[in-house]
Amino acid sequence: MLRPLLLCTLCFTPLGAAEPTEIIRLWPSTPPGPDREVGEEADVTKPEDRLIAGRRIIKLANVATPEAHVFQPAENQRNGSAVVICPGGGYHILAWDLEGTEVAEWCNSIGVTAIVLKYRVPTNTVDPRWLLPVQDAQRTLSLVRSRAKEWGLAPDRIGILGFSAGGDTAARAALATKRHYESVDDTDQASCRPDAAMLIYPGYLANKENTALAADLVVTKDAPPMFLVHAFNDRVPMESSLFMSLALKKSGVPAELHVFDTGGHGYGLRPVEGHPVTNWPQLCEVWLGRNGWLK
Repeated sequence: MLRPLLLCTLCFTPLGAAEPTEIIRLWPSTPPGPDREVGEEADVTKPEDRLIAGRRIIKLANVATPEAHVFQPAENQRNGSAVVICPGGGYHILAWDLEGTEVAEWCNSIGVTAIVLKYRVPTNTVDPRWLLPVQDAQRTLSLVRSRAKEWGLAPDRIGILGFSAGGDTAARAALATKRHYESVDDTDQASCRPDAAMLIYPGYLANKENTALAADLVVTKDAPPMFLVHAFNDRVPMESSLFMSLALKKSGVPAELHVFDTGGHGYGLRPVEGHPVTNWPQLCEVWLGRNGWLK
C-alpha cells in the first residue's frame, strides 16, 4: 500500500511543548484543487497582537503543503481512540498552538492519540473557502483509519475536533456524504467519516441572517454524535452551534450543547479567570468517557 511521504519539517510549537511522534505529508504529490501562490510558510504573530491568558499564540500562515502531526500518549496510557484536530483562524491562518498542539497535549493526557491537521490556508480566493481544508481533513481521517492497526487504534473511534473555522471544517467533514476529491491511492480506501465530532465555538454554520443552518449543510441520521461549546457573547454567533444542535436533534443524532453567558472567542484550552466556558475540556472528557472513548 502506498503511503504519504514522511517529512522532517519545522513544527511551530512553543518551547517546552510536546513534540509530534511523526509528521506526515498528506498528499503523495500535488494536493487536489487549484494551484495557489501563498508565499513562504511562517508564524506571522506580531508583538502587539492580543495575548490569550497572558501568552502569545502562533499564527501559522501560508500553508501550501498540508501535513498531519501525530501526537501519541505514552504506550501504557493509550486507550485506542484518536482525534483529528483542526485549528481555527478564519481560513486565513492557523492558531497552531492555541487550537492545535496544546489540544493534542490535552488529548494525550486522557489517553487519546491526537493528529493536528496543518491544512491549507489562506483559502479566501477559493470558492467555497472550506473546500481545500475539508479535503485535507478527509484525507487525514482516511490516513488515520488506514494506520489504525499500526498505531493501536480502534477504527470505529476516530473523531474530529475543530475550533472556529476549524469547527466549520470539522462539521463539514462530519456531515459529508462523499469524498470531496478523487481517490489518489490505497489510503483513500479507508473511510473518511469521523465517528464523533467536537465543535468548539464553530463559525460559518449559520446563514448570513443567523436565522437557520447554512443552506449547504445537510444533517441526516447518519451524522456522527457531536459535542458543541459556545459563549453567548462570542463575536462568532452562537447560532452556529444552536442550529447545528437543533438539526441533529431533528435527525435523531445524539448531541451535547453547552452555551455559557461569557467567554468570547478564541480561548482554546487556556483557562480565563471568571469565564467557566474555558472548563469545556472537563465536560468533553466526561462526554467522551460516557460514550466509550476512554476505555
